[in-house]
Amino acid sequence: MLLYTDIVSGDEMFSDAFPMKLVNNIVYEVDCAMVTFKEGEVDIGANPSAEEGAEALEDGAQTVNNIIHTFRLKPTSFEKGAYGKYLKGYMKAIKEKLQSNGASEEELAAFQTNAGNFAKTVLQNFKDYEFYTGAEMDVDGMVALLNYREDGITPYFTFWKHGLKEVKL
Repeated sequence: MLLYTDIVSGDEMFSDAFPMKLVNNIVYEVDCAMVTFKEGEVDIGANPSAEEGAEALEDGAQTVNNIIHTFRLKPTSFEKGAYGKYLKGYMKAIKEKLQSNGASEEELAAFQTNAGNFAKTVLQNFKDYEFYTGAEMDVDGMVALLNYREDGITPYFTFWKHGLKEVKL
């Protein structure tokens, strides 16, 4: 199993226990879901009946996003211009990290092209995203993007591939 941590803050962002795919060799899209969570209970994966589900909510259970809850991600907000400025600084930091790790000129060029193209897409669809930081809320760390699939119901996170470190568990 792999845990993905932010290379800047060290925060745990997600694990490969969640369905994920690499998009354009620049971001991971990680599927998540809204789940009912009750402090002290362990979810064994069984589907409760509608009556049991209603009882669980009455007993202090709450519906949470499983990635936000598991990795203690914290909501944050941006205006479009401020996010563009943050992203420019973050991409510069990632490029410097890649250079210090010995990335080739071709790898750096591919990163810059792919990151620039994806950043444009994010900014064009800015209103569709919710923003989350890691548990430590490091202002220099990764800001994960929450969006919804075409059905408008299914949530997924987007994480910058080059801003992550894989930790084998």
